[in-house]
Amino acid sequence: MNDDPYAPLRADGWGRLLAAARRRLEQTGGSPDGSIGLRSPSDAERRIVIGITGSHRSANASHIRVPLRAVEAWLRRNVGAGLAETLTIMDGRPLDDRAGDRRRETSARDAALALAMRSRHASTPWYEEWLASITRDGTLTRIVRRGGELAAAVTVLDALPTDARPAEVVPLPVLAEQAVGDTKALSGTPLAALVLRALALRYASPAPSTAEEVRTLWEVVGVIVDDLASQVLVLNMPATGGALAGWLSSATREALPFRVTLQQLMASPVVIDVPAVYVCENPAVLRAAATVLGAACAPLVCTEGVPSVACSRLLEAAGSATIHWRNDLDWPGLRMTAQAIKRFGALPWRMSTADYLAAADDGAPLTGTPVASPWDDSLAEAMREAGRSVMEERLLSRLLADLDCGSSQAPPKL
Repeated sequence: MNDDPYAPLRADGWGRLLAAARRRLEQTGGSPDGSIGLRSPSDAERRIVIGITGSHRSANASHIRVPLRAVEAWLRRNVGAGLAETLTIMDGRPLDDRAGDRRRETSARDAALALAMRSRHASTPWYEEWLASITRDGTLTRIVRRGGELAAAVTVLDALPTDARPAEVVPLPVLAEQAVGDTKALSGTPLAALVLRALALRYASPAPSTAEEVRTLWEVVGVIVDDLASQVLVLNMPATGGALAGWLSSATREALPFRVTLQQLMASPVVIDVPAVYVCENPAVLRAAATVLGAACAPLVCTEGVPSVACSRLLEAAGSATIHWRNDLDWPGLRMTAQAIKRFGALPWRMSTADYLAAADDGAPLTGTPVASPWDDSLAEAMREAGRSVMEERLLSRLLADLDCGSSQAPPKL
């Protein structure tokens, strides 16, 4: 004698039907409304459905459906338990409340976004786009499911300066400790990725994918991952002060390019007393200046892309100098030049519409998001129309002429 009322449900034909019933109940929060279907039913499944519904199903049927309430009624008559209880006992686990989970998840997302909108950045376009993007692609849902680091990300972003200054330089572990109480919280973690995604939007740059790109993006806001990795390349930059000043002055006497680290600048501060400093983006320009002009080259700094904190600290040490700044004539170049004008009071150097049009006939196609050129409104418009970028090397002869201290040409203002 079999005292197990559920024994018939372990027979052939019940497996798919009960699995489908579980999926349906979990989707509806346990309500036995609606029906479930079986494709290509076996004879055993067809006979079970006939027994449950009392309605004939053809042996040739490719798809049969059965109302859940009919299954519920059959189980109560024959097993003595409802569908939810039966499934819990048969599977050894209760039903998942997926509808309830979705409601709770939606509520948690809404709460997280409401908290995020208390940030001091809440009204800025880049911040709004950051929140919109992590909502669109499911990142916010994943954050909520694993416990959430959105609040911590907002705290970190609020702790960062609006415009990094050398005096505000902070090591990454210190920022992590101050913001979230864990020195390792921003080192290769999901939280770090979330913050960096926001910073990439803030500075209209691609999301970083390499350690170098990560370091560079942190440095934009004055956060130092490695003060030895933060460097700047210079030529003919005499200085006074300690040991570093001696090295810079010695390299100037020999007209040798010299690489300076942030660690050196912080450990051995310098004062650079020159009337003007020129800033370029590409090492090829500095290399050519050292080769062609040598000691006759004006003090020259090469950013090698996004200016590092070391670069910013060095330029701050030359606070009395007029800074002539240029980048490649592409969208990132315009953005970095505008930032340098705002931050250092720099003068654009060969960054005019005329300079662009003189060399834009066969440049590489412009890519990325267009930006403005506030020092020369027509420049950005000319670039949009031509659709070409102009790398610094295309203007090399003009740049070298400007850098030649013996040249009779006055330093250009554009």
